[in-house]
Amino acid sequence: MKTPHPDFIARFAAIAGNYDVVLSDVWGVVHNGVAAAAEACDALARFRKGSGIVVLITNAPRPGDLVARLTLDALGVTREAYDGIVSSGDVTHALIAARAGLRVFHIGPPRDVGLFDGLDAPLATLDKADYAVCSGLTDDTVETPQDYHELIERMRRRALPMICANPDIVVERGDQLVYCAGAIADLYAAAGGPVIYAGKPHRPIYEEAVRIAEKVGGRSPEHHRILAVGDSVRTDLKGAAAFGIDCLFVTAGIHAEELGARDNPDANALAEIFAAAGLFPKAVMQRLVW
Repeated sequence: MKTPHPDFIARFAAIAGNYDVVLSDVWGVVHNGVAAAAEACDALARFRKGSGIVVLITNAPRPGDLVARLTLDALGVTREAYDGIVSSGDVTHALIAARAGLRVFHIGPPRDVGLFDGLDAPLATLDKADYAVCSGLTDDTVETPQDYHELIERMRRRALPMICANPDIVVERGDQLVYCAGAIADLYAAAGGPVIYAGKPHRPIYEEAVRIAEKVGGRSPEHHRILAVGDSVRTDLKGAAAFGIDCLFVTAGIHAEELGARDNPDANALAEIFAAAGLFPKAVMQRLVW
Protein backbone atom coordinates (compact mmCIF):
# COMPACT_ATOMS: atom_id res chain seq x y z
CA MET A 1 0.00 0.00 0.00
CA LYS A 2 1.38 3.41 -0.99
CA THR A 3 2.29 5.70 1.90
CA PRO A 4 -0.01 8.77 1.81
CA HIS A 5 1.71 12.08 1.25
CA PRO A 6 1.16 14.78 3.87
CA ASP A 7 -1.18 17.67 3.11
CA PHE A 8 1.06 20.72 2.64
CA ILE A 9 -0.51 24.15 3.07
CA ALA A 10 1.08 27.49 2.25
CA ARG A 11 -0.56 29.60 4.93
CA PHE A 12 -1.97 29.05 8.39
CA ALA A 13 -4.89 31.37 7.56
CA ALA A 14 -6.31 28.58 5.39
CA ILE A 15 -7.19 26.46 8.43
CA ALA A 16 -7.08 28.92 11.34
CA GLY A 17 -10.86 29.42 11.31
CA ASN A 18 -11.36 25.77 12.24
CA TYR A 19 -9.82 26.30 15.68
CA ASP A 20 -10.37 28.34 18.82
CA VAL A 21 -7.13 27.43 20.59
CA VAL A 22 -3.57 26.88 19.38
CA LEU A 23 -1.06 25.06 21.56
CA SER A 24 2.20 26.07 19.92
CA ASP A 25 5.60 24.55 20.44
CA VAL A 26 8.27 27.13 21.20
CA TRP A 27 11.76 26.00 20.20
CA GLY A 28 11.60 25.16 16.48
CA VAL A 29 8.42 27.12 15.80
CA VAL A 30 8.57 30.61 17.35
CA HIS A 31 12.36 30.70 17.75
CA ASN A 32 15.43 28.59 16.94
CA GLY A 33 17.42 29.26 20.07
CA VAL A 34 19.14 32.29 18.54
CA ALA A 35 16.39 34.53 17.17
CA ALA A 36 12.61 34.77 17.00
CA ALA A 37 10.77 33.51 13.92
CA ALA A 38 9.08 36.78 13.01
CA GLU A 39 6.53 35.25 10.61
CA ALA A 40 5.47 32.63 13.16
CA CYS A 41 5.04 35.27 15.85
CA ASP A 42 2.99 37.35 13.42
CA ALA A 43 0.80 34.35 12.54
CA LEU A 44 0.03 33.64 16.18
CA ALA A 45 -0.65 37.33 16.87
CA ARG A 46 -3.08 37.44 13.92
CA PHE A 47 -4.83 34.30 15.22
CA ARG A 48 -5.29 36.01 18.59
CA LYS A 49 -6.65 39.17 16.92
CA GLY A 50 -9.29 36.96 15.37
CA SER A 51 -10.43 35.88 18.86
CA GLY A 52 -8.20 32.82 19.00
CA ILE A 53 -6.25 31.81 22.10
CA VAL A 54 -2.58 30.85 21.96
CA VAL A 55 -0.84 28.91 24.71
CA LEU A 56 2.83 28.19 24.21
CA ILE A 57 3.70 24.67 25.31
CA THR A 58 7.36 23.88 25.72
CA ASN A 59 9.64 21.18 27.03
CA ALA A 60 11.97 23.79 28.49
CA PRO A 61 13.03 22.57 31.95
CA ARG A 62 12.49 26.01 33.52
CA PRO A 63 9.23 27.53 34.82
CA GLY A 64 7.13 29.10 32.08
CA ASP A 65 7.35 32.63 33.48
CA LEU A 66 11.15 32.42 33.36
CA VAL A 67 11.04 31.09 29.78
CA ALA A 68 8.95 34.12 28.83
CA ARG A 69 11.15 36.69 30.59
CA LEU A 70 14.62 35.28 30.07
CA THR A 71 14.30 33.55 26.70
CA LEU A 72 11.32 34.73 24.66
CA ASP A 73 11.69 38.41 25.49
CA ALA A 74 15.44 38.25 24.91
CA LEU A 75 15.05 36.61 21.50
CA GLY A 76 12.39 39.06 20.37
CA VAL A 77 9.29 36.85 20.61
CA THR A 78 6.53 39.41 20.98
CA ARG A 79 4.07 39.10 23.87
CA GLU A 80 1.28 39.72 21.34
CA ALA A 81 1.93 36.21 20.00
CA TYR A 82 0.59 34.35 23.03
CA ASP A 83 -1.85 34.44 25.95
CA GLY A 84 0.05 32.10 28.26
CA ILE A 85 2.83 29.57 28.50
CA VAL A 86 3.28 26.21 30.19
CA SER A 87 6.57 24.35 30.38
CA SER A 88 7.78 20.94 31.38
CA GLY A 89 9.58 22.91 34.09
CA ASP A 90 6.16 23.80 35.53
CA VAL A 91 5.17 20.12 35.56
CA THR A 92 8.55 19.19 37.02
CA HIS A 93 8.06 21.77 39.77
CA ALA A 94 4.81 20.06 40.77
CA LEU A 95 6.45 16.61 40.72
CA ILE A 96 9.27 17.85 42.96
CA ALA A 97 6.80 19.53 45.32
CA ALA A 98 5.00 16.20 45.69
CA ARG A 99 8.29 14.71 46.96
CA ALA A 100 8.86 17.32 49.67
CA GLY A 101 11.80 16.52 51.93
CA LEU A 102 13.34 13.88 49.70
CA ARG A 103 16.94 14.39 48.60
CA VAL A 104 17.48 15.03 44.90
CA PHE A 105 20.45 14.54 42.59
CA HIS A 106 20.47 17.07 39.75
CA ILE A 107 21.73 16.22 36.27
CA GLY A 108 22.01 19.32 34.13
CA PRO A 109 23.63 22.75 33.77
CA PRO A 110 23.94 25.06 36.79
CA ARG A 111 21.48 27.50 35.19
CA ASP A 112 18.67 25.00 35.81
CA VAL A 113 19.15 24.79 39.58
CA GLY A 114 16.36 27.38 39.85
CA LEU A 115 13.98 24.44 39.33
CA PHE A 116 14.35 23.76 43.05
CA ASP A 117 13.85 27.32 44.31
CA GLY A 118 11.18 27.55 46.99
CA LEU A 119 10.84 23.78 47.26
CA ASP A 120 11.77 21.38 50.03
CA ALA A 121 14.20 19.52 47.79
CA PRO A 122 17.68 19.33 49.32
CA LEU A 123 20.34 18.69 46.68
CA ALA A 124 22.49 15.62 47.33
CA THR A 125 25.18 13.49 45.76
CA LEU A 126 24.15 10.51 43.68
CA ASP A 127 24.96 8.05 46.46
CA LYS A 128 22.74 9.84 48.99
CA ALA A 129 19.86 10.98 46.77
CA ASP A 130 16.33 9.57 46.92
CA TYR A 131 15.64 10.45 43.28
CA ALA A 132 17.15 12.37 40.38
CA VAL A 133 15.98 15.24 38.20
CA CYS A 134 17.52 15.49 34.74
CA SER A 135 17.15 18.90 33.09
CA GLY A 136 19.79 18.39 30.40
CA LEU A 137 23.46 17.76 29.79
CA THR A 138 25.87 19.58 32.06
CA ASP A 139 27.51 21.16 28.99
CA ASP A 140 25.56 20.53 25.80
CA THR A 141 28.16 22.36 23.71
CA VAL A 142 30.70 19.54 24.08
CA GLU A 143 28.95 16.53 25.67
CA THR A 144 26.80 13.79 24.14
CA PRO A 145 24.50 11.31 25.89
CA GLN A 146 27.21 8.66 25.52
CA ASP A 147 29.25 10.58 28.12
CA TYR A 148 26.64 9.60 30.71
CA HIS A 149 26.88 5.80 30.47
CA GLU A 150 28.87 5.44 33.71
CA LEU A 151 26.46 7.72 35.57
CA ILE A 152 23.48 5.80 34.18
CA GLU A 153 24.96 2.51 35.32
CA ARG A 154 25.49 3.85 38.84
CA MET A 155 21.90 5.05 38.94
CA ARG A 156 20.61 1.77 37.55
CA ARG A 157 22.33 -0.21 40.29
CA ARG A 158 20.36 1.83 42.83
CA ALA A 159 17.16 1.79 40.75
CA LEU A 160 17.06 5.54 41.40
CA PRO A 161 13.87 7.15 40.06
CA MET A 162 14.48 9.92 37.53
CA ILE A 163 12.23 12.84 36.65
CA CYS A 164 13.02 14.02 33.10
CA ALA A 165 12.40 17.76 33.04
CA ASN A 166 12.71 18.01 29.24
CA PRO A 167 11.66 14.97 27.17
CA ASP A 168 13.14 16.42 23.96
CA ILE A 169 16.09 14.45 22.58
CA VAL A 170 17.47 17.34 20.51
CA VAL A 171 16.59 20.95 19.77
CA GLU A 172 17.90 23.51 17.31
CA ARG A 173 20.36 26.15 18.44
CA GLY A 174 20.80 28.29 15.37
CA ASP A 175 21.81 25.83 12.64
CA GLN A 176 23.07 23.20 15.11
CA LEU A 177 21.27 20.41 16.95
CA VAL A 178 22.04 20.03 20.65
CA TYR A 179 21.10 17.16 22.96
CA CYS A 180 18.48 17.54 25.69
CA ALA A 181 17.49 15.70 28.88
CA GLY A 182 15.28 13.27 26.95
CA ALA A 183 18.36 11.71 25.36
CA ILE A 184 19.78 10.82 28.78
CA ALA A 185 16.40 9.73 30.15
CA ASP A 186 15.84 7.42 27.20
CA LEU A 187 19.22 5.75 27.78
CA TYR A 188 18.35 5.30 31.44
CA ALA A 189 14.92 3.86 30.63
CA ALA A 190 16.50 1.48 28.08
CA ALA A 191 18.88 0.30 30.82
CA GLY A 192 15.90 -0.51 33.04
CA GLY A 193 15.83 2.67 35.11
CA PRO A 194 12.50 4.16 36.27
CA VAL A 195 11.75 7.46 34.46
CA ILE A 196 8.91 9.97 34.80
CA TYR A 197 8.69 12.31 31.79
CA ALA A 198 7.35 15.75 32.72
CA GLY A 199 6.58 17.32 29.33
CA LYS A 200 5.39 16.52 25.82
CA PRO A 201 4.21 14.05 24.62
CA HIS A 202 2.75 13.22 28.04
CA ARG A 203 -0.72 14.30 29.08
CA PRO A 204 -0.15 16.57 32.15
CA ILE A 205 1.40 19.43 30.17
CA TYR A 206 -1.52 19.45 27.71
CA GLU A 207 -4.06 19.44 30.53
CA GLU A 208 -2.37 22.46 32.10
CA ALA A 209 -2.30 24.26 28.74
CA VAL A 210 -6.04 23.70 28.32
CA ARG A 211 -6.65 25.04 31.84
CA ILE A 212 -4.82 28.22 30.84
CA ALA A 213 -6.90 28.49 27.65
CA GLU A 214 -10.08 27.97 29.68
CA LYS A 215 -9.08 30.73 32.09
CA VAL A 216 -8.37 33.13 29.20
CA GLY A 217 -11.49 32.29 27.22
CA GLY A 218 -13.91 31.78 30.09
CA ARG A 219 -14.94 28.32 28.93
CA SER A 220 -13.45 24.91 28.30
CA PRO A 221 -12.45 24.52 24.64
CA GLU A 222 -13.71 21.50 22.73
CA HIS A 223 -10.90 19.18 21.69
CA HIS A 224 -11.80 19.26 17.99
CA ARG A 225 -11.31 23.05 18.13
CA ILE A 226 -7.75 22.80 19.54
CA LEU A 227 -4.71 22.68 17.25
CA ALA A 228 -1.17 21.76 18.29
CA VAL A 229 1.69 23.26 16.26
CA GLY A 230 5.14 21.71 16.42
CA ASP A 231 8.21 20.36 14.65
CA SER A 232 8.81 17.05 16.45
CA VAL A 233 7.18 13.72 15.62
CA ARG A 234 8.24 12.27 18.97
CA THR A 235 6.86 15.05 21.17
CA ASP A 236 4.50 17.38 19.26
CA LEU A 237 2.79 14.97 16.86
CA LYS A 238 2.67 12.06 19.28
CA GLY A 239 1.50 14.27 22.14
CA ALA A 240 -1.29 15.83 20.08
CA ALA A 241 -2.50 12.42 18.89
CA ALA A 242 -2.50 11.02 22.42
CA PHE A 243 -4.45 14.04 23.67
CA GLY A 244 -6.97 13.76 20.86
CA ILE A 245 -6.29 17.05 19.07
CA ASP A 246 -5.17 17.99 15.56
CA CYS A 247 -1.55 18.83 14.76
CA LEU A 248 0.00 21.25 12.26
CA PHE A 249 3.52 19.97 11.59
CA VAL A 250 6.36 22.39 10.78
CA THR A 251 9.17 20.85 8.70
CA ALA A 252 11.90 23.50 9.10
CA GLY A 253 12.74 22.30 12.60
CA ILE A 254 14.57 19.35 14.10
CA HIS A 255 13.65 17.01 11.20
CA ALA A 256 14.87 19.43 8.51
CA GLU A 257 18.11 17.58 7.77
CA GLU A 258 16.26 14.26 7.40
CA LEU A 259 13.98 15.91 4.86
CA GLY A 260 16.71 17.13 2.53
CA ALA A 261 16.39 20.91 2.82
CA ARG A 262 14.69 23.46 5.04
CA ASP A 263 13.15 25.31 2.11
CA ASN A 264 12.30 22.29 -0.03
CA PRO A 265 11.47 19.27 2.15
CA ASP A 266 11.22 15.84 0.56
CA ALA A 267 7.55 14.84 0.74
CA ASN A 268 8.41 11.14 0.35
CA ALA A 269 10.86 11.26 3.25
CA LEU A 270 8.31 13.10 5.38
CA ALA A 271 5.60 10.56 4.54
CA GLU A 272 7.93 7.75 5.57
CA ILE A 273 8.67 9.44 8.91
CA PHE A 274 4.96 9.77 9.63
CA ALA A 275 4.27 6.21 8.50
CA ALA A 276 7.06 4.83 10.69
CA ALA A 277 5.52 6.59 13.68
CA GLY A 278 2.00 5.56 12.69
CA LEU A 279 0.96 9.20 13.14
CA PHE A 280 -0.24 11.76 10.60
CA PRO A 281 -0.79 15.50 11.14
CA LYS A 282 -3.80 17.43 9.96
CA ALA A 283 -1.55 19.60 7.78
CA VAL A 284 2.10 20.42 7.11
CA MET A 285 3.91 23.71 6.58
CA GLN A 286 7.57 24.51 6.03
CA ARG A 287 7.30 27.33 8.59
CA LEU A 288 4.38 28.86 10.42
CA VAL A 289 3.23 31.76 8.24
CA TRP A 290 -0.13 33.52 8.31
